[in-house]
Amino acid sequence: METALHLEQNPIHSLTLVKKELRYKSMAQMVEYFKEKITTYPMAHFIAAFDHYTKKKALDGIMMKGLENAKNIVFCFKNAIPSTTMAAVRQLSIGICEFEDRFVIEFSDTANEAFYAEIEVWAKELVD
Repeated sequence: METALHLEQNPIHSLTLVKKELRYKSMAQMVEYFKEKITTYPMAHFIAAFDHYTKKKALDGIMMKGLENAKNIVFCFKNAIPSTTMAAVRQLSIGICEFEDRFVIEFSDTANEAFYAEIEVWAKELVD
């Protein structure tokens, strides 16, 4: 077994959105919003919405104080498979964490700056 670094780093981008400033107030609405953005973007493919919170609760997992819900929107951008390592890292996830008064949206860098910029636009468009 060999170990390699992909892109030598994996920065996480985070955006905290206060619920009263948003057009969507529920986790279900947030998930549907991102699903629609992904399915209508020509280079993207929606894979799944994973209920991270419920899964961890079922395992008696330790939860961050104040966390009410957490889901991952799993998807990929259909661009290329230039190496075998892409099969391991190419799926992407937008994490949505819900608290009483806010949502925290987080995602990691993509290999393509245009794709990263698109995800950033999607997140910022949530604010009324």
